[in-house]
Amino acid sequence: MAENQEEVKMKRTVFLGALTVAGVAAGAAAAATLDDVKARGKLNCGVTTGLVGFAAPDANGEWTGFDVSVCRAVAAAVLGDPAAVEFVPTTGKTRFTALASGEVDMLARNTTWTFSRDVDLKFDFVGVNYYDGQGFLVPKALGVSSAKDLDGAAVCIQTGTTTELNLADYFRKNNISYEPVPIETNAEGQQQYLAGACDAYTTDASGLAATRATFEAPGDHILLPEIISKEPLGPLVRHGDNEWGDVVRWTLNALIAAEELGVSSANVAEMSGNTNNPEVARLLGTEGELGAMLGLSADWAKNAIMAGGNYGEIFAKNIGEETPIGLARGLNAQWTDGGLLYTPPFR
Repeated sequence: MAENQEEVKMKRTVFLGALTVAGVAAGAAAAATLDDVKARGKLNCGVTTGLVGFAAPDANGEWTGFDVSVCRAVAAAVLGDPAAVEFVPTTGKTRFTALASGEVDMLARNTTWTFSRDVDLKFDFVGVNYYDGQGFLVPKALGVSSAKDLDGAAVCIQTGTTTELNLADYFRKNNISYEPVPIETNAEGQQQYLAGACDAYTTDASGLAATRATFEAPGDHILLPEIISKEPLGPLVRHGDNEWGDVVRWTLNALIAAEELGVSSANVAEMSGNTNNPEVARLLGTEGELGAMLGLSADWAKNAIMAGGNYGEIFAKNIGEETPIGLARGLNAQWTDGGLLYTPPFR
C-alpha cells in the first residue's frame, strides 16, 4: 500500500532524529578516553609484569624499555610530558580485563594482533611496533638442535596467550608430544626454566632473547632455529574509541615516519624551525593542522619524538644489537631497508 506524504515525512524525521542521537552518542564515546587523560593529567598504560628491554622497572623503580617508550611518546603527544604515565603491570590473563574495564587507557606490551582479539574481544590494534615470531629456548646441555627434537619434553608456557595455542598446533602438526608447564608471568617462566622444571621455554623470540640476556651464563642456552608463528605485536585500545585510537595510532606512526624522514631526538628542535621538506614540516606542526585534527597541540609529534627518539633510536637503545638483548632490525627495519615498517603519509 502506498504511504501518503505526511507518513513519509514523519518517518524521515524520526529516522534523521535517530541518526543524530546515535551520532552524538558515538561522538561522546569516541572522545571519552582522550578527555579523561587530559583531565587526569596522566596516561594509564598497561605493560608487561617485567621483560628486560621491553618493559621493566630499573633499580630506581623507573619503567624503561621498548614498549614503555610508546607509552611515554603518547603521554608526550597528549600532555606534553613523557613522565606523565602510570605504568600498570598486566599478565597474559589480566591485560584484556584491565583495558576493557578502563583501568588502563591503552596496552603497550608484547600482545599479538589476532582476528579474535580484534573482532571478538572488541579491541583495536592501532599498528605493529614489533614484528615477531614464536621460538624455543633450551639449555645447550639438552643436546637438541631443532624444536622437532623436543618430543616428550616439558615446556614452560604462559597461559592465556597465542603462544599456548601455537605450541599445541605445532606439536600436533609434527605428531610429537609435550608436557605443558603453565606459568603466569615471564619472571615465573624464567625461574621455572632455570630450576629445571621444564626442558624448554617458548614465547616470542624477542622475549626469549630478552630473558636469556638476564641469565648469569647466557651462553649456556640457545634459541632453536624454528620460528613457528607470526606474532605482530602492537599497542591496542578499546573498540569504538575512535578519537583515542587515532591519537595512539598516529603517535606510533610519527615515531616510525620520523626515522624514515631523518628526524631524531637530536635534530627535531632544529628541523621544526628549519626544513624544506613539506612532510617534515607537517609532522612537526610548523605547517598544516594535523595536531588540531587529533585534538592535540601543533607540536604533538615533536613532543613524542623528543620523549625518547624516533623508532630507530628507541629500538637501538632498548633491544638493538649493541644491547645485551642483541636483536637485529630484521623485519623491523624501514621499508626502504627491506623491512616491514611503512606508514601512511602525513598530509
